Amino acid sequence: MANTTSAHLVVRGIDIDVSYKNIKHLHIGVYPPLGRVRVAAPVRLDDDQVRLAVVQQLGWIKRQRDQLRAAERQSVREMVTGESHYVWGVRHRLKVVVRPGRTHFEVEGHNLLLYTPADVTPERRRALLDRWYREQLRRCLSTLIPTWEKQLNLSVPKWSIRRMKTKWGSCNRATRHIWFNLELAKKHPGCLEYIVVHEMLHYLERGHGRRFVQLMDQHLPDWRARQAQLNSAPLAEEAWS
Repeated sequence: MANTTSAHLVVRGIDIDVSYKNIKHLHIGVYPPLGRVRVAAPVRLDDDQVRLAVVQQLGWIKRQRDQLRAAERQSVREMVTGESHYVWGVRHRLKVVVRPGRTHFEVEGHNLLLYTPADVTPERRRALLDRWYREQLRRCLSTLIPTWEKQLNLSVPKWSIRRMKTKWGSCNRATRHIWFNLELAKKHPGCLEYIVVHEMLHYLERGHGRRFVQLMDQHLPDWRARQAQLNSAPLAEEAWS
């Protein structure tokens, strides 16, 4: 099978990842959880032709992205016993333990324990859960980033964690500042490592073209499997069933 080539396009403010393959027809997909747009295009087409095809489907693309974002907003956690919450790719059942003292979270087997006084509101519990996720992510990144700084012979002068609607990570090449999506604390650790390497390699290559793919293949050969695992992961909020 012939090797594919890749490109990164921006169409009306939407990031589009394109793979040119030995296929007959162009396919556009919008993928959960964040509405990432990918195009599989025949090798006979060029970037301008792909861009035109995307423009013609912009209405459909935007509707798909809106549906994904609406699905995420509809399922608001009530922070009560029985709900499910993901921690590093593993589904945990929330168990609320009401008792006096500081509200905090602990993982015990496949349970996520919430110790809290009875008068703490669901809104406050959700805020504290976000803070707990941030701590888990920061702890992991504090190990991963120095490891990959050595392997890539690169320095990351500044990185931050924030909520992002459409990206797992972001790199400002001018300031060398990298941001990581808070949701990554819910995904498998291998997915987080993929994003770390991906964003750091943007120091060397701006887009997602052939050279960027070659760099990813060189430094993280299984990156495609990790990317697929990340993009097939559940949305931000899930009900226990």
